[in-house]
Amino acid sequence: MNARILNETELREAVEINTEALAAVEEAFTWLRQDRVSMPPIMHISARDHNGDIDVKSAYVQGMPYIAIKIASGFYDNPAKGLPAGSAMMVLLSAETGFCEAILLDNSYLTDLRTGLAGAVAAKYLAPSVVDTVGVIGTGVQARYQVECLSLVRQFKNVLVWGRSPEKATAYAGEMRERHGLEVRVADSPNEAVAASQVVITATASNRPLITPDALHPGLHITAVGADFPGKQELDPEVLVKADMLVCDTLAQCRVNGEIQHILEDGELPVGLAVIELGELTIGARQGRVTEDQITVCDLTGTGVQDTAIANLAYKIAMQ
Repeated sequence: MNARILNETELREAVEINTEALAAVEEAFTWLRQDRVSMPPIMHISARDHNGDIDVKSAYVQGMPYIAIKIASGFYDNPAKGLPAGSAMMVLLSAETGFCEAILLDNSYLTDLRTGLAGAVAAKYLAPSVVDTVGVIGTGVQARYQVECLSLVRQFKNVLVWGRSPEKATAYAGEMRERHGLEVRVADSPNEAVAASQVVITATASNRPLITPDALHPGLHITAVGADFPGKQELDPEVLVKADMLVCDTLAQCRVNGEIQHILEDGELPVGLAVIELGELTIGARQGRVTEDQITVCDLTGTGVQDTAIANLAYKIAMQ
């Protein structure tokens, strides 16, 4: 049996930032709450001597024709070599036979897309209804995808970006102005961006807090996507504790890899702190933002079920 091989160009033509792709990723969180998913823990492989790591994520979903196994790498010295820091590919197995159906050589595109769309799902339920300014902490791929996907669920005109490199922040601002017609300014600090924004996206590889609780204000929503590995951190723990609603993609995964790892006390959540999984909102078991002045935080680490969802959609469209 010969597996089909699809390249990045073919996959970009098949699936893009639109409401169909958003619905597919939103449904992935619903599947988790419907107990239709078998999702193993992330396999982490460290390549410390090359400043890199490799993650393997997957999930089987009852009723879906294919299982995606995603292999993603982050080698952080690559930019100095003129290469992207991250790369990924997916293998699709038949859910009926287990045979390899396709190899999706997407070069991280599907991962980038589903990550951005997950942020949009979080904002759909948690962001205030009126958004004027979006704060972006980081200047990489997700600093772009998160903003582009957010536009599916909220209208906004202004972006305030902060990055460790002023040159990269300036380049990001110019690019987003030209591509999307947004008013983009560079902030002097992460907290400056937070204080002026209604929605904040954190998308860095930081291992120390960038946002502190004194920047919080009524009506703020934060989507944190950078902490996806033990030790990574973008938010001061008090930011999570002070939020009126703390949401995550999966609590089991965020305990190990997300912002939530940094608020555990002897392995347990602080007494009285409730964490809601995003699927509880998408399935209607819990309500998202209730009032416009609430402070909400969503901790996203990226799940195998998102990979299976976006890979099934991309392959279906590509094969039509």
